[in-house]
Amino acid sequence: MDSQNNQPTSREFENKLSQMSPFEVKGTLISMAEKEAQRNTATFLNAGRGNPNWILSYPRKAYFLLGDFAMEEADRNQIDSDWGIVASPSQEGIAGRFEAFLDRHKDEIGGKVLRHFYSHVTGDLKADPDEFVFEMVDGIIGDHYPTPPRILKYTEMITCEYLRQAMGGGNDMTAYDLFATEGSTAGMCYMFDSLKANYLLKPGDKIALFTPCFTPYLEIPELREFGLEVVKISANEAEVNGLHDWQYPDEEIDKLRDPAIKAVCITNPSNPPSVALSSHVLDRIVDVVKKDNPHLMIITDDVYGTFVKDFKSLMYVLPYNTICLYSFSKYFGGTGWRVAAMALRPDNVFDYRISQLSHHEKEALDKRYSSLTLEPSKLKFIDRLVADSRLVALNHTAGLSTPQQVQMALFAAFAFLHRDDIQPRLINMIQHRLENLWSSTGFTLMPDPNRAGYYSEIDMMVWARKFYGDVFAKYLQENYNPLDFVIRMAKETGIVLLNGDGFDGPAWSVRVSLANLQDDAYLRIGTEIRAILEEYYKRFAEHIGVK
Repeated sequence: MDSQNNQPTSREFENKLSQMSPFEVKGTLISMAEKEAQRNTATFLNAGRGNPNWILSYPRKAYFLLGDFAMEEADRNQIDSDWGIVASPSQEGIAGRFEAFLDRHKDEIGGKVLRHFYSHVTGDLKADPDEFVFEMVDGIIGDHYPTPPRILKYTEMITCEYLRQAMGGGNDMTAYDLFATEGSTAGMCYMFDSLKANYLLKPGDKIALFTPCFTPYLEIPELREFGLEVVKISANEAEVNGLHDWQYPDEEIDKLRDPAIKAVCITNPSNPPSVALSSHVLDRIVDVVKKDNPHLMIITDDVYGTFVKDFKSLMYVLPYNTICLYSFSKYFGGTGWRVAAMALRPDNVFDYRISQLSHHEKEALDKRYSSLTLEPSKLKFIDRLVADSRLVALNHTAGLSTPQQVQMALFAAFAFLHRDDIQPRLINMIQHRLENLWSSTGFTLMPDPNRAGYYSEIDMMVWARKFYGDVFAKYLQENYNPLDFVIRMAKETGIVLLNGDGFDGPAWSVRVSLANLQDDAYLRIGTEIRAILEEYYKRFAEHIGVK
């Protein structure tokens, strides 16, 4: 055995570290990598972050120019001009003043984007010009609570149009109710709280998770306040020619046929494999729901869907059963904006399940929501989500801040109107980084039309076997903690990766983010990954006496 890595303190440290979330482990790895970079003048590379290193600037320029117009409107009615105390803007005639403002800024990028935005919403979407401009101006100033709390009227209309295109709706004009939230993670928190509050999930109930998946989705159902039994639907064993394809075998999907499984959480495309559900898997899920589990509640987080050409979300495959969470953080380089939307069809399984609750449970819920409406039993599930996000009593102050909603509307409209220009560029950028990474590892990356490539999950045990055989693979498993690989990467190369087993991926897999570093950095990361694997083999060869 390798003496260095089997010292009690070293193994004990790795074993303790492996009990933590990979996002918490990341802090330790960053510290190690930074020290290595300082010692050897190496470049510190953090490929553990999912935060993109790009932004879409045009809708932001439009946002800040819109802010200038909003302040012009506010300044029209001075209260105390010495100290900038002004009145809230007025709606009357605001569209005409906005058009004149756009004429003055017609040569600026922000002005051009705003003109296109205004023309589309008032022309194609038939919005009342004064009402629409006032919503944007009042929203960007932020002087009122979000009204309605769920989402602003035109922001919902604009975002629905974008989601239909981005989530594969095509010409499907199914209406959706949206709830604007502080990122999709907030949406997921609200979702679990409301499922519990409305007796749709109770302690001991079964919930399925598609894995590998975003770590918090593994952790939330097991919290004491939920106490759910988790059934894992795993893609870890799916292989083509000995390589992972990260799809779900029929026998895994068929676990959902158990009607005791009330809900399923899916990240599509997955995180970290970053692969969208294939048409076969989607068809299998449809078969399961139609034949055996018609009231299955599907919660799908589709933030990476826009990085797959012709992506199809379950919200357009099983609309009755599905609530979709979509975040603007990745595609738009907007993680700091914390803007997302939850989409649910008005006629849906969540409201159906509420209608089937016991008389005692319905009475309790009527009491819970009685402060909101004279007919609490008719309150839709998505509106219960809004109320529950503020413990019901503070429902009147619920909702995503209006300045955030305005930026979300600009993001959505810009991406929708320029979809044929923006999406190919972002996809090609990510794919180029992915090719750099894999080409320098010497590993084989199989073509896959379902691959988003925002992350890459590399199972080192697959390549240990392919390059050096089963005996070497067994040696690795018996002599090293899987976390040892990412620790070595940090300590010896100054590169931070995340351990894939923290996402319920294969034990020896690592997650590389393709989003947050320059293209050439991935050539170095791939080279170092292969070098660490070869270092393990060198120690193995010495161990068995091979020269």
